[in-house]
Amino acid sequence: MSRLRPEEIRQALEDLNRGLDMPWTLEQGRLTKTFVFRDFVEAFGFMARVALLAEQHNHHPDWCNVYRRVTITLYTHEVNGLTEKDFALARAIEGVV
Repeated sequence: MSRLRPEEIRQALEDLNRGLDMPWTLEQGRLTKTFVFRDFVEAFGFMARVALLAEQHNHHPDWCNVYRRVTITLYTHEVNGLTEKDFALARAIEGVV
């Protein structure tokens, strides 16, 4: 697994965000997005589905839940940067929204 170069990150982010109403962003070199739901129960259900995906991908997000908001941050600690694993999990997460 290798760390993506800046131009690869820009292209992967553009591809990931294509067609999304709310895009993923880069914050301090990490892939981040906040999802907003109707209520806490819906947000928690989303987190449960993402937890199963994370296990399948063997790649676990940093995240925060406050009532109906879930903020997810993806980063590959082993390489101290972004890898294809981060973008693959982000794409999978978009599939469960």
